[in-house]
Amino acid sequence: MVRTSAPPAAVSRLGVVTSRLLPSRGHPSRAVLIGFAAAIGLGTILLLTPFATESGQSAGLVTALFTATSAVCVTGLIVEDTPEYWSLFGEVVILGLIQMGGLGIMTMASLLGLLVSRRFGLRMQLSAQAETKSLDLGEVRRVISGVLRISLAFEAVLAVVLTVRLLTGYGYHFGDAVYSGVFHAVSAFNNAGFSIYSDSLIQFVTDPWVTVPVALTVIAGGIGFPVLFELARKVRTPHRWTLHTKITVLTTSVLLVIGFGFITIAEWSNPDTMGPLGVPGKLLAGFFATVMPRTAGFNALEIGEMNSATLLVHDVLMFIGGGSAGTAGGIKVTTFALLGFVMAAEVRGESSVHTMGRKVPAAVQRQALTIALIGVGTVMVATVAMLSITDFRLDDVLFEVVSAFGTVGLSTGITSSLPAAGQLIITLLMFIGRLGPITSATALALRDRPRRYELPEGRPIVG
Repeated sequence: MVRTSAPPAAVSRLGVVTSRLLPSRGHPSRAVLIGFAAAIGLGTILLLTPFATESGQSAGLVTALFTATSAVCVTGLIVEDTPEYWSLFGEVVILGLIQMGGLGIMTMASLLGLLVSRRFGLRMQLSAQAETKSLDLGEVRRVISGVLRISLAFEAVLAVVLTVRLLTGYGYHFGDAVYSGVFHAVSAFNNAGFSIYSDSLIQFVTDPWVTVPVALTVIAGGIGFPVLFELARKVRTPHRWTLHTKITVLTTSVLLVIGFGFITIAEWSNPDTMGPLGVPGKLLAGFFATVMPRTAGFNALEIGEMNSATLLVHDVLMFIGGGSAGTAGGIKVTTFALLGFVMAAEVRGESSVHTMGRKVPAAVQRQALTIALIGVGTVMVATVAMLSITDFRLDDVLFEVVSAFGTVGLSTGITSSLPAAGQLIITLLMFIGRLGPITSATALALRDRPRRYELPEGRPIVG
């Protein structure tokens, strides 16, 4: 007989560890929200100081709040040109907020995911191994140290590559090359998209020694810590990967291939984007432009000059985002893939969903559908609100809204021209987009409980 509740001792251990890890009353997700809000508040205060701007005058509250939120939520949208407006102190503050936000989201999302998996393992007793596991402090330390080691390793490698390239290929002074390399390495792995160049990375569009390492680091940061950790141990034995890793790697690869093909073809002859480039440059620019919506925010082509069809493809990629428990935003590739599996099973007339040798629980299906619909609703409400207070066309507004919700940071160039109310809407969207899917998924998972009774079945007409 299968029990429907966790053993009291196991639940007690789980609760003790959770209370130590997330010291707040109520749901553990509340601690994540409070922590990120506090980081944004601290960043806003620091950016309001006169030392943070090149002019020596205090930035406006909306500007400081917007920039701090964009940095902590690793988005990359800006209302002021980073290298021109912010001083070295201001840039260092932004860099620190990016690192804090990236490490924080990877750590907390991984731990919340671990908490959820243990909760299900205890409640549902899927296997003897899962039943005996508990989220102890040693496991917490291992997750935190793992996130830190992996993050610093990727950032260090990219920083060295960029530094060497800037020294040998562009004649930078050593100090400037190191600073630029470190800044863009941290920004890339954390999928932030902040750059100390006014044109982002457009000047490097045909330089594979810059764009390719940055793109690969963005993919690594956005694929999610659990996947990176598993790939590091089992990269040569894909048959032993967990279902989550298989779905993340497969869906990410498919989206990259499809996005590359469509964006490259659509912009191939556009005189304002890829048109002037040679064939190798166009292929390189297409690859880079496909990776960035996953959600980094660097751009090597003028986003505002792209075709409407290309912008729409960007909207889709930005909304989907990257992997769970990583620095990417969006509804996550696993959510998107699960919806596809559900649709495929329904079309085939199957009563349950099976994929890659595993059955997908009905609760997980409902969670994916809920997260996706909440995301769609959030984007639609924000788009309507933005259209009502601005005169920009729908393409630009929708792109800006999806970029903020997906914590991407790409823009057609309208961010700085938005009214204060519009910038505050984007600020709220960045916060919701960064923490909303994670906290919502955790809340849905931890609230899962069996019904004590069922009502008579009804069949409304669908379609």
